Amino acid sequence: MSDGPTFDEPFRAHLLELFQWRRDVRRFAGKQVSDKLLDDLIAQAVLAPSVGNSQPWRFVKVADPGRRKKIIEDFQICNQEALDNYHGEQAQIYASLKLSGLRDAPAHLAVFADIETSVGHGLGQRTMPETLKYSVVGAINHLWLVARAHGVGVGWVSILNPDNVGNILDVPQGWSLIAYLCVGYPEEEHLDPELVRANWQQRLDVSKLILER
Repeated sequence: MSDGPTFDEPFRAHLLELFQWRRDVRRFAGKQVSDKLLDDLIAQAVLAPSVGNSQPWRFVKVADPGRRKKIIEDFQICNQEALDNYHGEQAQIYASLKLSGLRDAPAHLAVFADIETSVGHGLGQRTMPETLKYSVVGAINHLWLVARAHGVGVGWVSILNPDNVGNILDVPQGWSLIAYLCVGYPEEEHLDPELVRANWQQRLDVSKLILER
């Protein structure tokens, strides 16, 4: 039995720094992300664990201008509907937020879960079938961190109609949208999240989020 790798204190410090500087990016510079780098990010993302080794993640590179235009139109509709649910000062803050980088991001990546996959033979899914989707979220987090390590930013656009996105991208019926990602080099860098700077929501004290039983 061989020994595993040793991660020293400087590595752990860099890892913490990577976590701290992972941001949801919405403002992108004009620099292109190469196809090779995007493929490398995906290849490292799928090192994530998956329930029953089902590997349910499916990635769609959205390069067609017509499809991108339809995605942006869907975002605009959903964003207006979301704004209509806020009132007063909160509505004003919401309207001022930049909630997507769809127009500026050089790369668009839609990430789906294949909920009908037979890979993994259903192991671990009988009592918690949602673990298929959770597995894809884990892969997205891997991609986000490795992208940051390459100086690339990622923005998760959740203000979209998942069914519309699936239809626009013409994916198989059994695929469920998990994330629509904008990928590119950031125009600016910030250690604090944009929603904290905009006074939308401050970070919670982690001690308030832990229970003992």
